[in-house]
Amino acid sequence: MPHIELGNDEPGIRGLMRYRPETAGVLNELAEVLLRGDNTLSRGERELIASYVSTLNKCRFCSASHSAFAAAQLPGGAEIVAHACSDLDTAPITDKLKALLRLAGAVQQSGTAVTESHITAARETGATDLEIHDTVLIAAAFCMYNRYVDGLATFAPDDPEAYTKTADLIVTHGYTASMAQRGL
Repeated sequence: MPHIELGNDEPGIRGLMRYRPETAGVLNELAEVLLRGDNTLSRGERELIASYVSTLNKCRFCSASHSAFAAAQLPGGAEIVAHACSDLDTAPITDKLKALLRLAGAVQQSGTAVTESHITAARETGATDLEIHDTVLIAAAFCMYNRYVDGLATFAPDDPEAYTKTADLIVTHGYTASMAQRGL
């Protein structure tokens, strides 16, 4: 049960966005730019960064949501996402993506946990300054989103199908358009 009365039974951040649509718009716009805007990292790779950070933060709703969003957009689907989130070293993903996920993991611990070695490792695998920037910003933003969702004790559905349905909506229409489709 959420810590405050939301006036709706939507799970996770969806319930919070319905409760406070004034903040929902800017939060969705940020997600749209970070996860779907023009970038040399694919949408699936950026969703994997969000999923990875949310998994490290133990945010069940965001981890399940963004794992489904990443799986819908990455070759190898859910298996690749689960492998990367549980054992990054042996995950069958590019060295560049591994380096960026390690960078995201450092951000998840603390901004000051990011060291020059994280940046050098990412660059050595071909990561651009924009990709490094966006990885840090996605990781930082998802620490905020995760704390928002869990800090107000929202609920996360147990049924994986709930996340798959939302993934279809997000992949097809994006964060801001899907918000309008949900009546926010």
